[in-house]
Formats: sequence, C-alpha cells, structure tokens
Amino acid sequence: MTTQYDQVLDSAMVAGLTGSVVQTIGLTAAVADFPAPVGALVSLLKQSGERVEAEVIGFRDKHTLVMPLSSLTGIRRGSPVRLMRTSRTLRVGPALLGRVIDARGQALDGRPQPMLEERRPLQGSHISATDRPRIDTPLATGVRAIDGLLCCGRGQRLGIMAGSGVGKSVLMGMMSRYTEADVTVIGLIGERGREVNEFVERELGPAGLARSVVVVATSDDPAILRVQAAYTATTVAEYFRDAGKNVLLIMDSVTRFALAQREIGLSAGEPPTTRGFPPSVFSLLPKLVERAGRTRTGSITAFYSVLVEGDDENEPVADTVRGLLDGHVWLSRRLAERGHFPAIDVLRSISRLMSDISSNHHRAAAQMLRRMLSVLQENEDLLTIGAYRKGNNRELDTAVAIKQEIHKFLRQAVEDRPVQPEVLTAVQKIAQQCAALLQATTASPQPV
Repeated sequence: MTTQYDQVLDSAMVAGLTGSVVQTIGLTAAVADFPAPVGALVSLLKQSGERVEAEVIGFRDKHTLVMPLSSLTGIRRGSPVRLMRTSRTLRVGPALLGRVIDARGQALDGRPQPMLEERRPLQGSHISATDRPRIDTPLATGVRAIDGLLCCGRGQRLGIMAGSGVGKSVLMGMMSRYTEADVTVIGLIGERGREVNEFVERELGPAGLARSVVVVATSDDPAILRVQAAYTATTVAEYFRDAGKNVLLIMDSVTRFALAQREIGLSAGEPPTTRGFPPSVFSLLPKLVERAGRTRTGSITAFYSVLVEGDDENEPVADTVRGLLDGHVWLSRRLAERGHFPAIDVLRSISRLMSDISSNHHRAAAQMLRRMLSVLQENEDLLTIGAYRKGNNRELDTAVAIKQEIHKFLRQAVEDRPVQPEVLTAVQKIAQQCAALLQATTASPQPV
C-alpha cells in the first residue's frame, strides 16, 4: 500500500546534487551535469566565497539554465553550483500582519524577522471549480464610485486599468484603509524604490498597515524576484483565507509581473510572440489570478492593477487580464486632468457580478445614474460649444440638471471614509431626483 511518505520519497532528489557553471547567457548561467528540476532553488559559489541563490528556469543543449536572485557579478566559468531545494516555499503566519517583506519573506521594515512556523508552496494548491461557492455577498471597498455603481463581491477579482500618473496608487491606498475585509495583502511589484515608503506611510497609514501585509519587489530587483513577489503576496493571502478570513489582495501591478516573466522567458530561449511577449506570460497570468476567489473557508477579493501602455485598453496584457477577471475599473486620464479624483470612468468600467450581489433597488438606481452619464457623454460636444437648447431633449435636460449632484457623488477626497448604507442611500436619492425631473419634463408642455 502506497502512503503519502512513499510518494514523497519517490519524488525526492539527492540533496548533494552539484554542477558547475560553463557560461553566462544574458541574465542566466548555464550549468553542466546538473539535472535539477525547473523551479528548484540552487546556490552558486563566487570566487570570493559568497553564495548567490538562483532558480532553475529551463534547459538548453544539455545544460541547466539558472537565473540568480541577485547580480551575476563575480560568477566565473567553473563556479560550483549546489541544489538547495527542489521547490520554492514560503514561511507564513499571523505575525506577518503589520509587516513589510520582500519576495523571499525577509523583513524590510527594520524590525526583527517575524516568527513563522508554517510553510506554504509558492505555487499554491489547485482548487477544484466545484469547490468554489457562488459569490453572493458584497464587500465595501470604501470608494463611493465602486460601491455605488459597480459593486464588488467577496471573492471577486477586478482589474484596475490605468495609464501612468492617473491616481491608481491613491485609489488602492483608499481601498486598503477603508475596506471591510479582515486582512489586506498588498503586492508592490516593480515599483520605484521611493514609492514604497510613500505608499506605506501616506496612502496606507498606521491604521491600514496594522491589518495589512506588504510584499515589495522594486524595479531594480531581478526579474525572478519580481515574479516571485506576486506569488508571495498570493501565498500570504491564501494562508489568511484558509484561516477563515476575508482577504483583500491588491497587486500593483500585474503588468510588471508580465514584463518580468518576459525577461525570464526570453532568457530561457522562448520565442517572442505577441508584441514581444513569450507564450509563458499568457500561460502564467490565468494561473496567478485563479488562485484568488472564494472557498468554503474564506475569500480572497483581488484587485489587480494593469498599467496600460499608451492608454491603449487593447494592448496584450490588459486585453488578456480583462478576459480573465470578473470585471474592471477604468481610470481615465481625461478625468484626472480635470481634477476629478478618483478618476473612475464609470461608463468604461464593469462589474460582472453586480446583478448577483446587489438588490433590485440598488441596480435600478445605479442604472439610472449610468444612463445620465451616458447622455452627458454623447452630447458633450453640443454642450461644450454652447449649442444646447433646453427643452429639445428631456433626458439631456435631466442629465444637465443633475450633473453636479452625480459628479459630487463620484468625487471623493482621500480622507473621506463613506459608510456603505450612506452610499446606497445617496445613489437612490440621486436616482429619485432624476426620475422626478424626467417625469416633470414629460408632463410640462414642450416649446414650439
């Protein structure tokens, strides 16, 4: 009879597996006589005696390709390589709350390393589709435009589509502080070094950090660490979810995760396909986002920011991620330039689960506000040049009359923390005003 211990022994490898570097190729080193599996953790010995950790990323011409987790400087032909682990794991535990860690789980906040007893595989474990309950409970994010007109559910996965400099970091900071989730896990992937402290101190604040875990891999970190940081943040979120918590996972950004994987894929010899991205990028994206969601013990509600190149919403990463998620929030540069924050373009945003998690009254009210915003957008040129004449279009008359109320609702200061019942009441109140104005316009005689 085969036991779980027999299965472990069957898959185990010799701990003393060694090899030697024969050449470096770009960001990778080729190792001879080293049959370690893809994903294994190895160490390279420099001439100075310092050891450099690396990960096996592929094979080429009977050589094993490894990518260091730091610089290749100091590695020479013949440098010895030793297998450390055949798979990557991460230590997790409640002591991670309130901490800032790197992709390997090491503390970055100047405090002692947290005491963590449990290990989790970085690649996570597969959850059967039939083991995922339906998403039927709304989760308040603390952002009026989302809670009122889009509505996010516990376990839902949403994308934040934005170009550079339109306020996505501020929006994510607001959600981190004001969400109803029990725990927030924030993955800062490929961020500028100066922005990490700014986000933690200004956007998150002490209260937000106390119930959060921040995972950081800056833009100057090797590509392998930037990819690993996304897995680390997801693994931490899975730990708290399996402990029965409702977790909010915020990843900024999945585009930099894809760019890092592009570096790895091209270094491993993959052919560039769509706009220079190798096939492994589009294979890993669904594996990453599918780890979020609701299970029978808890939930991971995930927001993945997508840095849209040139504000093109159909560029490869944005188009792929939009098809994988349960909706998206579009941040408009046009609104940001007008000083409208958060710059959420409601008409270009969608929540595919709003009909399942909101009441009939809420949906009807939200639909009325979207209808008014659509009318304003369709007639924007007419209003701008002053060619609008009141009385010719009752819907446009109503939209113009209620415009300031809608924009006042959609604008939100960073320090403004709305309460969910108040948000729903405000949406319904504006919708009732719209209905009353439409009825009054219909009843009144039209000018000849």
